[in-house]
Amino acid sequence: MYQLLKRKSRGDVWFDIINNILLTLVMLLVLFPLYFVLIASFSDPNYIYSGEVWLFPKGFTLDGYERIFSDSSIWIGYVNSILYATLGTIIGVAVTVFAAYPLARKNLVGKSVIMWFLMITMFFSGGLIPTYLLIKDLHMLNTIWALVIPGAGGVFNVIIVRTFFQSSIPDEMWEAASIDGCSNTRFFWSIVLPLSKSILAVMVLYHVVGFWNGFFDALIYLNDENKYPLQLVLRNILVQNQVNSGMMIDVESYAAKMRVTELIKYGVIIVSSLPLLILYPFLQKYFVKGVMIGSIKG
Repeated sequence: MYQLLKRKSRGDVWFDIINNILLTLVMLLVLFPLYFVLIASFSDPNYIYSGEVWLFPKGFTLDGYERIFSDSSIWIGYVNSILYATLGTIIGVAVTVFAAYPLARKNLVGKSVIMWFLMITMFFSGGLIPTYLLIKDLHMLNTIWALVIPGAGGVFNVIIVRTFFQSSIPDEMWEAASIDGCSNTRFFWSIVLPLSKSILAVMVLYHVVGFWNGFFDALIYLNDENKYPLQLVLRNILVQNQVNSGMMIDVESYAAKMRVTELIKYGVIIVSSLPLLILYPFLQKYFVKGVMIGSIKG
């Protein structure tokens, strides 16, 4: 380590110092809001209102979490979000991979025309009302399919995966496999997919985050509250201040209700973020490789 520092010029050392300081500041700016929400969810709302909570929780309480976990709408939203994210990710990744692989092959007839049509959809869309009428005519209103089908195939994701296939699966590999009698289907399942774990992990992460955080489609297409995803329940609590009356059954005064509502808001944010915080470390090792290889040589 000493020899390595000795070989660096004074300018390199100062660059590393300033770079580390700036990155540390950026990291703190990103992490502190999440940390504050975490400690606020365990703190007495009176201390939060007075600005005394900024580094450690004060007036430690689990009242917010007790009320959250005793409310059925939170659990229904949780189950719905897991269902939508799982089914939507399976469909979305399948559509993306099946669309990207043919476009990565040189022998696909009309490849440039297909890409041209796909690119148009990135800049122009039908708009909210035509899309709603289409979903209605397809009889998908108030069903799970209105949430998972329209967003299944993203052109941006198709381009990333297609570029990954072009960069990582050379045509010579297919030629060698075909000489040995390998079919297109066998080549795709036995060679292409096992070599594409990194980009598949990236697509899984993209789709899971997108479906988990999505609430606008549910707001437009769903009428039944029992089908609301967790983010829509969270939106009603945070934006519209609509806390379920079951959570306030033992709270009488208006001021006490406002304090409990504040506590519930912080708790719900933590509860809704937990699945992604747990999932990300398992996919992080594939993330940089998959994104970098898929984003170059476009």
